[in-house]
Amino acid sequence: MSDPSYHETADGRRIAYHKTEGKGPGVIFLGGFKSDMEGTKAIALEDWAKAQGRAFLRFDYSGHGESSGEFTDGCISDWAADARSVIEAVTDGPQVFVGSSMGGWIAAILSREIRERFAGFVGIAAAPDFTEDSMWRDFSDFERAKLNRDGLVLLPSDYGDPYPITKKLITDGRDQLVLRRPLPMKFPVRLLQGTADADVERDVALNLLDHIEGDDVRLTFVKGADHRFSDPACLALVKRTVEEVLA
Repeated sequence: MSDPSYHETADGRRIAYHKTEGKGPGVIFLGGFKSDMEGTKAIALEDWAKAQGRAFLRFDYSGHGESSGEFTDGCISDWAADARSVIEAVTDGPQVFVGSSMGGWIAAILSREIRERFAGFVGIAAAPDFTEDSMWRDFSDFERAKLNRDGLVLLPSDYGDPYPITKKLITDGRDQLVLRRPLPMKFPVRLLQGTADADVERDVALNLLDHIEGDDVRLTFVKGADHRFSDPACLALVKRTVEEVLA
């Protein structure tokens, strides 16, 4: 495994990334909450891009993976700014944004900020607005009181250690919500969602579909697929979907 390159943002955060040179439009993978750029989907897409001679970018948000900072210092606006900064610094022209889970929310934010850079969007179990519509909604009265008092609660995770959820993450998330008004996407959009996803309810995918304004928007449900969406069949579907958007 090669060492990453690094990009320093205007706020001084050091963002680790791997870039594959190739033809455009390039493909950018935006990872999920507390995940990193070494995940199965990111590596599978990078291998596909190399075989196609296609430009490709994967990176870690601050507080994730090999980037600088502590996870608990970050929030949605920080991670969106990280993404925008590295994308503008190391890529050129329109790109296909592939957003996994939280990465789908980050891509939606960026679609409003740098719309001219979008050649397409592929959402994989996209989780827009999850800090408000999933976390805060499902907090018990005790958890809400503890968050307001201590600034931090720990949520159990199926993926390892408990997730530290900060008050900053919740309050900042309210300023980044994308499903409270129409979401213009005048480029090909493909949303992929597993029916066995225990983290992102299928209603989230339907709500995102309803909010997107565009002429080429499709949602595909995969029966039995979970939130990881990374078994061989799902990975093959992701690659075919990116190819379709690029066609």
